[in-house]
Amino acid sequence: MQHHVKNFKRWLKLLNFAEITVYNDPKYIKNFLDYLETTGIKEIREIENRHIKEYYDYLKVRPNKRKPGALSQNTIISNINAIKRFTKYLRETQQEHITVNIKPERLKTEITILTPAEIQTLYKACKNDILGYRDRAMLSIYYGCGLRRTEGIQLNTEDINKNKSIILIKKGKGNRQRYIPISKQVKEDLENYNNKARIYLTKTGNEKALFLSQRSKRISGNSMITRLKQLLIKAELSEEKIKSTGLHTLRHSIATHLLNSGMTLENVSRFLGHRSLESTQIYTHISKHEEL
Repeated sequence: MQHHVKNFKRWLKLLNFAEITVYNDPKYIKNFLDYLETTGIKEIREIENRHIKEYYDYLKVRPNKRKPGALSQNTIISNINAIKRFTKYLRETQQEHITVNIKPERLKTEITILTPAEIQTLYKACKNDILGYRDRAMLSIYYGCGLRRTEGIQLNTEDINKNKSIILIKKGKGNRQRYIPISKQVKEDLENYNNKARIYLTKTGNEKALFLSQRSKRISGNSMITRLKQLLIKAELSEEKIKSTGLHTLRHSIATHLLNSGMTLENVSRFLGHRSLESTQIYTHISKHEEL
């Protein structure tokens, strides 16, 4: 069964899945197939939904190989989602058909929201230098446009239409495409980054990525988070906020701020690229309790 792992990875690359998905999913599937072989399952056609449920139960008690304790719930969910994508790969390549009828339990976590005043302190913390202009562009993409972490990292310069003041998200969550309107301020921040910073970060002039590292490569999510943490410290936010704030916090914050400003739930949902209003409704509860 292991030959499927390499073919699955090629399939993910061919369909242009996110780099982290292409990296992690084959490893998750290899572990899944290794587990099945220990239980006597030697062929894909032998896999039934009950085997996947048994694997899910196994993951819940499996020790973490990197640190003490068990696997995190997010890691378990990622494993199950990888199996779902694997079954789609099998189906679309006209191989064996596997049904995955399981919904992992999701932990309820408290969402961190930054106030408009705190957002402004982050913008003010950006220096007027190469990395500072990139920091402002980062804030404008993740807060001003409400993008998800991967969506921002995968942006290319060609995805920004300055004339129409829109950004094209070629492949959002669930492989869905959408357009995001950009405000005058966001447009200005992106132009400053392009004209005053990005041109110095390019080596050949052929780099497609919008956000470049100092090595002229597409910047990583971890590097983005590091820059955000540095801004949070410089802005002198509370230790609690610094610890709990990530790129997705900026997305949560703009959603809450838009609802508080009077934008309808439907429009906020479209702005965020949610498939249903249920995903957006969480912000109606947050906005009622936040003093903004």
